[in-house]
Amino acid sequence: MSARISIAGVCAVAAMVSIAAQPQRERTWVAPPSADSRQNPLNEQPEIVAGGSKLFRQRCALCHGQDGTGTNRGPNLMTRQIQDQSDGALFWKISSGNTRTGMPSYSFLPEAQRWQLVFHLRAQASE
Repeated sequence: MSARISIAGVCAVAAMVSIAAQPQRERTWVAPPSADSRQNPLNEQPEIVAGGSKLFRQRCALCHGQDGTGTNRGPNLMTRQIQDQSDGALFWKISSGNTRTGMPSYSFLPEAQRWQLVFHLRAQASE
C-alpha cells in the first residue's frame, strides 16, 4: 500500500512540475486583423438599439452586468480597452467566444442580432 502511495505522490509531483514548466498563456484576447475591417451594417439604423438592449439583458447581463460594467463572472465592457476595439473585432469576439475566459460563442445567433449587440455596447458606452 505504501508503494502505491509513494508512486502516486511521485506522479503528482511530476505533473505539478510539468504544469509549472509550461509557458504562461497570453492573457490578451485579440481578434484577427481581418475582423477589424468589418463595419456594422446596422450603424445607420438607431432604432435597433432596443433590440440589442433586450439581447444583452437575455444573453450577456448575467456575466457583464445590466449596464455592462462587469461582475465577478465577466469584465467591464465600458472600459477604454474594450471600447477602442473596432466593431468588427467586437462582432468577432461575440461570434467566436473564448473558452479560456469562459466567454461562450454566440455564433448560433443570427448575424443581425450579433451586430445589434455591438451597436448596444457602443450606445451604452456613450450614455
